[in-house]
Amino acid sequence: EAEGDPGEGLGASANMAEEAEVVRNFKEWMEKNEKGAIAVAAIHALTTMIKNSGASTIMELEILLKAAQEQLQEMKFEGQRSKVIQLTAACELFARHVTRTALDIGDFEACKQRLIERGMRFAEQADVSRAVIAENARPFIRDGMAILVHGYSNVVCGCLQHAAKSGVRFKVIVTQGQPECDGFKTASTLQEAGIPVDMILDTAVGYVIQEVDMVLTGAAGVCESGGIINKIGTFQVAAIAKEAKKPFCVASESYKFCRLYPLSPTDLPDAEKEPTPRVEQGIKIRQPPSDFTPPSHITLLLTDIGVLTPSAVSDELIKLYY
Repeated sequence: EAEGDPGEGLGASANMAEEAEVVRNFKEWMEKNEKGAIAVAAIHALTTMIKNSGASTIMELEILLKAAQEQLQEMKFEGQRSKVIQLTAACELFARHVTRTALDIGDFEACKQRLIERGMRFAEQADVSRAVIAENARPFIRDGMAILVHGYSNVVCGCLQHAAKSGVRFKVIVTQGQPECDGFKTASTLQEAGIPVDMILDTAVGYVIQEVDMVLTGAAGVCESGGIINKIGTFQVAAIAKEAKKPFCVASESYKFCRLYPLSPTDLPDAEKEPTPRVEQGIKIRQPPSDFTPPSHITLLLTDIGVLTPSAVSDELIKLYY
């Protein structure tokens, strides 16, 4: 059997090393920033990869970025739900920056420098997006309100903490958030901020909905249609809110806007689909991690680029990518 080109082997090794470095940088950033956003960590890691890259052409750089994106998407987050939608959206947006910059600037070194600057700027903007969302959400949170929250979201907690610091007095009703029971994390976070919290079973949403003035939830991803992919149970909360004529608002960063167009939960990305049921005492127990809430059930999206109706999302995606 003929031996392969030695240069080819060296190139492959270099690619593997740089891909591993991307994952390492991602994990290091997340360890230093416990509540940091996944997208910000991804952009930091990709920007660092470009800085350290030995690529000499745009094509080489694009190949490295594609491989690095695949490495990041394959990462497992132990004890947490999949982050693949957020990672994919951030990586695709960054890849679009690379293509646009390459078209604008002919010289490779100048292009590389511009990409690093843009990457750092993008990460900085993404880093402050939660504070911008909290400010945009502030007029919707008023004295005497009861706000229903499903599961845990850093963005949602940030909005509620900001409103409480501004002197608004309200209470929160939070679901347990099965199967992770992350509603307990929400409850303790908000109680530490001096916000009164009641916890309910996920199945008690219909029972308490008449006490509620607004539902506020986060999103794992905001789709082209203006619908959202989020923690399991979000859709049924939205359906109950719609039936009771209660506003259902979503707090989400614009870097979670993704080029997906699901029509039902069966159209979700593989990482968000239902895993194989586990069996206990001979009974199959199904635990889908996520569901899809259609735009018809969403009142407003509170984002860092403004307060949007679901129908405005596709326009914003065009601006982000084109």
